Amino acid sequence: MKRKIITIDEALCNGCGACAHACHEGAIGMVSGKAKLLRESYCDGLGDCLPACPTGAIRFEVREAPAYDEEAVRRAKAGGCPGSASRALVRGEQAATHGEAQPSELRQWPVQIRLAPVSAPYFAGADLLIAADCAAYAYAAFHRDFIRGHVTLVGCPKLDGVDYSEKLEQILRQNDIRSVTVARMEVPCCGGLELAVRRALEASGKQIPCHVATIAIDGRLLG
Repeated sequence: MKRKIITIDEALCNGCGACAHACHEGAIGMVSGKAKLLRESYCDGLGDCLPACPTGAIRFEVREAPAYDEEAVRRAKAGGCPGSASRALVRGEQAATHGEAQPSELRQWPVQIRLAPVSAPYFAGADLLIAADCAAYAYAAFHRDFIRGHVTLVGCPKLDGVDYSEKLEQILRQNDIRSVTVARMEVPCCGGLELAVRRALEASGKQIPCHVATIAIDGRLLG
């Protein structure tokens, strides 16, 4: 099949390994001091590695390549770093058992947009919360007022240096998402997160209710 996939210019590669670290799917590795696309079926075509490359050695191309094998990537992650394995979290009686005065409302793992699988059982019929990294630190009751009852994805487009819209579009398109809430900070750079969500909603072709909540840096909810 023809699809978008990365290509690496070996002449431009300086061997720093930043792209291999940025590739959460494990598609890129270092061979003889140069970055190589080792597993084409592990490359999701989203390009998290592109902004990590300091020499511009990585670009997209459209060519014949195996389809992205999400299940193989998930199995590899589960067998590798346990912290990246996708899982649903069950909340309820165990919170009281452990004496938690204010239990966590988080329902799934991982929470980073870049690490979240496009298709996961917990997305079915979910109310999706897409939040800025800083929001939970600024707003004291974030678990109670935002995370509760939601599947939560967090990110910072400024720090990650990526446009989340394509991955979010895939999540919206491939799953039965009931609603989307965006929790962003009042700072201008947080507008990138809101813009990515709006682009993803439009590109998905679905009419999904969306609400944007803006949080001030002093913790006030502005709207």
